[in-house]
Amino acid sequence: MSPVLRIVLIVGALLALTIVIRKVKRSKIRIADCVYWVCAVVLLLILAIFPRIAYFFSDLLGFLSPSNFVFLVVIALMLLKLFNLACDVSRLTDKVEQLSQELALHKKECEDSHTSKA
Repeated sequence: MSPVLRIVLIVGALLALTIVIRKVKRSKIRIADCVYWVCAVVLLLILAIFPRIAYFFSDLLGFLSPSNFVFLVVIALMLLKLFNLACDVSRLTDKVEQLSQELALHKKECEDSHTSKA
């Protein structure tokens, strides 16, 4: 892994960690999301500080370059987060649909009670 890539990984990870910490302090991010991002940053820092880990896994898995392994790790982390976000969106969409139906029933009941009084 080239020294430039290692430096970019370290700087990028520290920048991401700074952003996450600032968002947590301002209560703009959930703790569960914070844990994910902190773990991702720590993993990237470990790969940048100890490049032998990337060399070991790239040799073990047959990558031509350790940087390709690092890119795979980053892509895998992003796909994992994307899947979790898609699950959250599906769950929230179901909740919105259910709440819309309940609201429509409540409005109908209110309208029925008003017309029966008149």
